[in-house]
Amino acid sequence: MSRLALVVDDSITIRKLVSRSLQQAGFEVLEAANGRDGLNALADRVANVIITDYNMPVMDGIEFMRGVRETANHRFTPVIFLTTEVEASKKEEARAAGATAWIVKPFTPEKVMSVVNRVVPAS
Repeated sequence: MSRLALVVDDSITIRKLVSRSLQQAGFEVLEAANGRDGLNALADRVANVIITDYNMPVMDGIEFMRGVRETANHRFTPVIFLTTEVEASKKEEARAAGATAWIVKPFTPEKVMSVVNRVVPAS
C-alpha cells in the first residue's frame, strides 16, 4: 500500500523539489499552491504526511493547518512546515495550531526526508 503526501507551497520550484524527494522514497504525492487548494486536495484522500509553507496567498499555512486539524481524517496527520520563517513566535503559533515539525528554507532534500522519516511510520 503506497503512502500519500501532500505538498503545499506557492513556489512551484519548491513543490517539485520536495515532491521528487518524496516520490523517490515511495510516496504518491499531491501538490497544491495554497492552503485552500490543499484542503480541497484532502477532501477525499487521507494523507500520511503534509508538508506546507507558512506564507502563501489565498490561505496561509496556519489557516490551512487549522483546517486540516478540523477534519477527522487528518486530526493526527504529521504536518511539517517548510518555510523561510525563523521567528520563535511563528514557530509557536504553528505548534499551537498542530504542527509536527519545522524546517527552515533553504533546505536539502535529505533534510526533508530525514524529518519525514522521523514523523511518518514506515509502511
